[in-house]
Amino acid sequence: MCQGRISSDRLSGGITHLTFDCYGTLIDWEQGLLSALKPWLVRSGGKASAEGLLRSFVTHEARIEAGPWRLYREVLRGVMSGIAFDLGIALRESDAGLLADSLPSWPPFPDTVSGLTALSKAYKLVIVSNIDDDLITATQKELKVTFAEVITAEQVRSYKPAMAHFREVPRRLGVPIGRILHVAQSLYHDHAPAQRLGFRTAWVKRPSLLSGTGLAPEAHVQPNLVFPDLKTLAAALVS
Repeated sequence: MCQGRISSDRLSGGITHLTFDCYGTLIDWEQGLLSALKPWLVRSGGKASAEGLLRSFVTHEARIEAGPWRLYREVLRGVMSGIAFDLGIALRESDAGLLADSLPSWPPFPDTVSGLTALSKAYKLVIVSNIDDDLITATQKELKVTFAEVITAEQVRSYKPAMAHFREVPRRLGVPIGRILHVAQSLYHDHAPAQRLGFRTAWVKRPSLLSGTGLAPEAHVQPNLVFPDLKTLAAALVS
């Protein structure tokens, strides 16, 4: 069910572009991360719950992305080092790139491709992601639709929740912010910074093993619209 301060009928009337966070909104990054980390944990003789692994990921990713910009591949290497440290595991060099190497195989959510296909008939679609260009190219093949633009952290030399992605969106698209709806799971990475610049936002509340904020630090922001999944969002925004 759609919830929010503005009805989907009123909100969608002036919208021409939908911008999407990718990993966590379109791609099931919890499943992708755990599929990569669990075999490593067994090989390394470590012990941790799925929730513990994900919380360690959240902590180290946010810490590293708050520092000087670096490629996301390097961010993920730092995250792997941090997770290993938390678990008391000596990280082998051969495992340091494990997360980045696995990322192209992280799966879309079951409703992602059909939802994007339906939305593409009425809107121009854009990806706004904390990712490297080569990694998003691999992921795009799994999404099966054409995007009008893909704006990456590598291009803007910054990571959300910093503002560079969202400043780049209207410049790149050549349309006012009022014609753009930003769609994302993470309140911290996406909704808070987007709304500070005047974007309207739709929250896709993907299920998570981490209660509350999911795979992100806490943030206090009220999205304009709330949907349980992309299928429901597409049904609401495409007549």
